[in-house]
Amino acid sequence: MLVLGIESSCDETGVALYDLEAGLIAQQLHTQMAMHAEYGGVVPELASRDHIRRVVPLTEACLKEAGKTLADIDAVAYTQGPGLGGALLVGASFANALAYSLKKPVIEVHHLEGHLLSPLLAESRPEFPFLALLVSGGHTQIMAVRGIGDYEILGETLDDAAGEAFDKTAKLLGLDYPGGPRLSQLAESGDPDRFTLPRPMLHSDNLDMSFSGLKTAVLTLTRQVEASEGEIGEQARMDICRAFQDAIVDVLVHKCLKAMKKAGMKRIVVAGGVGANKQLRAGLNAAAAKYRFAVFYPPMALCTDNGAMIAFAGAMRLKFAHGAGGFSVKPRWDLATLPKA
Repeated sequence: MLVLGIESSCDETGVALYDLEAGLIAQQLHTQMAMHAEYGGVVPELASRDHIRRVVPLTEACLKEAGKTLADIDAVAYTQGPGLGGALLVGASFANALAYSLKKPVIEVHHLEGHLLSPLLAESRPEFPFLALLVSGGHTQIMAVRGIGDYEILGETLDDAAGEAFDKTAKLLGLDYPGGPRLSQLAESGDPDRFTLPRPMLHSDNLDMSFSGLKTAVLTLTRQVEASEGEIGEQARMDICRAFQDAIVDVLVHKCLKAMKKAGMKRIVVAGGVGANKQLRAGLNAAAAKYRFAVFYPPMALCTDNGAMIAFAGAMRLKFAHGAGGFSVKPRWDLATLPKA
């Protein structure tokens, strides 16, 4: 059973082929990062138009990579939401039209479920149940995952997601878009002992998080440095980046440990773009060694938005497939509303 997956929720166009027996056999990805950098952030209309330009050539390239033809496809999966409405419509239109023309079923996939299940594409895969830390540009959630579609949110950010906080803080420090990865890179050379920033809600009674206040703390710190040194030098910028990243990582690791104890689980999965952060991985790996639990990550190439996770999630939900011919998108879509597979 061969499933074609289409991802177009924001600023990456992803296409992949997943076979239930052979696994992931091909994938293609185009990022719009360079295009949006000129504007300092994602421009929804430009994102939609670029998806239109890319989706057909990427599909053709994916089929060529796998040595397959359209006739070999058994089902088409696409990201129905959440995401940018216009961008989602591109993937939905293409997937439904293709499925209709091939007389094949179509499967609507929740973008976050794709991220949650992406570690199952790694060589070392977790077994259900497990705890999941979903950390991306738009979401930071801790979930108990007991099976496909069986998700319980234990805690989440009350304001900015971790990835969003990274990007906004990077902008405060004068880093070009997308600033989050650049901030992390600079943090590697920062002095961990020079500055200390607050750890919001670290010791709260619940598993919720808050990262918006860290931006204000960084702004206050930069003004203090400017007042004493006249400007933010390169080393000071790296030291501030380190302090910021340390604060985010400390909160995420602490909340995960607390969640594992509450849920009684011994496995944790990390998914989403921030899951590629080296310091977060190091912090969780150290905690895993100390407290004797297992931690799993998706392959680095699958941390950002991609078609592979959509093809895989679609394959896991084949029994919910239906004939193409009508479609919708869900820019806002609660993960808890998904049916169990």
